[in-house]
This record gives sequence, structure tokens and C-alpha cells, in this order.
Amino acid sequence: MQVIAFAGGGTGGHIYPGLAVASYVREHSQYRVFWIGVDSGMDRSIVESAGLEFYGIPAGKLRRNFSLKNISDIFRVVAGFWAAKKILKKEKPALLFSKGGFASVPPCAAAAALGITVITHESDYSPGLATRLNARFAARGNGRIITAYEQTAAFFPESFRARVSALGNPVRSVFKDADPEPGRAFLGAKKRDRILLVLGGSQGARELNELVSASLDSLTRTYLVVHQTGPGNNSAAEQKNNYKAFAYLDTEMPHVLAAAELVAGRSGAGTVWECAAAGKPMVLVPLAGQGTRGDQLENARYFNEKGAALVLDRNRRGANDFSAAILSLARDGARRETMAAASKQIGDRDARAKIGDILLQAASA
Repeated sequence: MQVIAFAGGGTGGHIYPGLAVASYVREHSQYRVFWIGVDSGMDRSIVESAGLEFYGIPAGKLRRNFSLKNISDIFRVVAGFWAAKKILKKEKPALLFSKGGFASVPPCAAAAALGITVITHESDYSPGLATRLNARFAARGNGRIITAYEQTAAFFPESFRARVSALGNPVRSVFKDADPEPGRAFLGAKKRDRILLVLGGSQGARELNELVSASLDSLTRTYLVVHQTGPGNNSAAEQKNNYKAFAYLDTEMPHVLAAAELVAGRSGAGTVWECAAAGKPMVLVPLAGQGTRGDQLENARYFNEKGAALVLDRNRRGANDFSAAILSLARDGARRETMAAASKQIGDRDARAKIGDILLQAASA
């Protein structure tokens, strides 16, 4: 049986898009698919719950800034390379598809060392360090570099650009097919309830949690506020009327998203592209400042320029700014509809199928 390997992880944003492509490959072929990811953390549970075989390897985080952790992590990266090489030699995949994140670099390096084709995908507007490294392996043989945005090609060396294809970000098909009624039923929403969904990513976002808490009285006069807080971050406000807090929304998420009138959240690639697949207008509060490379600002700017999102910049993101942006859209149905149409236009690219077809063609070549 032919085999395709997938690699990536460290966050849900590096796993779920890969699972979207993996599901397409499995639906349209007899290929066996397995995943190489971090041997600790949530990677294994997410991948195995999707029905894929999972191989865990050591993985050190790649940092651009100086940190003493870089010293110990370099040993984990090297150990990860040898572990991935052993797995790939044994399983003999036709190619390796990387979805990025620090867990993807050792498998990509190992695949290149074994002469296995590497195809890598970048979800953000500008490539992260892992993708910049993986692109070197994907620039060999029949390798490909796939991006979500057309503008991302300019960040790669000119010699790589002929291999770059901008196809969007793959999203699980359930986000396109989701039904708002199961979402409303899960929330216990009344027929008259208008739903505001607040997302800080799978781990939550302290800034968003604080903004919601400070503006809840004004928001709940208009909306049933549904808030994914992140594990261990459920606030005392969770008992208030018209407010429902969840540490994490899993299988319910697509249907809850379908039921939402408006989404407020961070602008990680997973959040903005899943909202686009569902055709939702957004109010974005991108992660900014120390500890981020600015990818969320870039993602947010793109969706704002396309007319799909309002963005609160660093100088305008207090509780009053947050609630004012949301309530201005609550009062303007025509603007929400225009934003929703712009969002849906971005989300209709069907990157899942396009990337899946590329993998199947490359694997059979």
C-alpha cells in the first residue's frame, strides 16, 4: 500500500489544517496516512481522535531571540531528526507533507536526507522560521511550497518562487457544511437570541478574556455571548445571564460558529480561515508586541483590506473600543452582510481539495 506522511504540530493551528488535507487524501484514495508530531502535549490526542496513526518524536522549539532553552532544545531537534529518520526509513512514504510548527522541521530534514519529496504549507501571511527552514527541503526534487496568501511568495528567496503556489488555507469540510441549529441547541439559545462568538484560539487569550469581562454588561444587552476562554481560564462572569463560557469547544465548534452572527477573536490562521469558510464577519484583536513575530497583525490586515473584518490596533483596544466595534456592527445589518460576503469569498477557495490533489499527484508520480 502506498503511504503519505504528514508532519507538524505544537499548536492546533498547525494540526487541524493538516488533518483537513489528510481527510481528503483518505476520502479520494487508498493511501495509508500517518502523522509525525510532538511526543508530548496535545498533538497525539488530536491526531488519533481523527483516526490517523501517530508517531511521536522529540521536538525543540525554534526561537529567533536568545534563550537558554535554545541550548537544550537543539539537542531535542537533533534527537527528533534521528527519530523521524528511523520512522521514515521503516514506513517508506512516497512523500512528506509538512503543516509547519516546530515539530515539522526534524521530519522534513529527515525526509530530505532520505530523498523523500517534501511539500510544505504556510498558513500565515509571512512564513515562520519553521517554514523558512522547511522550504529549503521542499526546494529539492519534486518538492513544492504552498501558501495561503499570494503575497507570501515574496518572503522566499527568488530561486524558490517557481515552486510556490498560493492556494489558501485548508479547513475541515465540517466548517463549510455546519448547521446552525445543532449549534443553537448545544448552547440552549432561544429563537430570538443573537450570538456573538469570542475566540482566543485553542489555548484562549488573556487579553480577550479581560476585554470580554470588562465589557460584558454592554454586550449581553444585545448578544448571547459565547466565549471560548482556554483551559483553566473560565471567569467568574460565566454565571451571568446571556453569557456562556467554555474552556474549549471541540466537535461543537463548527455548528456554534455557524450559529454566530458575529465573531470576535484573535487572528491566528486557524481562526480567520475557519471563520471565512463559514462566511462570518469578524472583529479581530491580533496578538501583538513582545513574544510575537507579527503574523497575527498581518493576517488581520489582509482580512481587513478584503472587507471581511474590523481590526482593533494596539492603540485602540480597551474595553470601550472592543464593545463599540462589536455594537456598531450589531446595529448595521447591511455592513455585516457585506463583510460576511467578503469573508465567504476568501473561504471558498477549497484549499483542502487543491492541496490534497497535489499530494495524490505527487505521490503517484
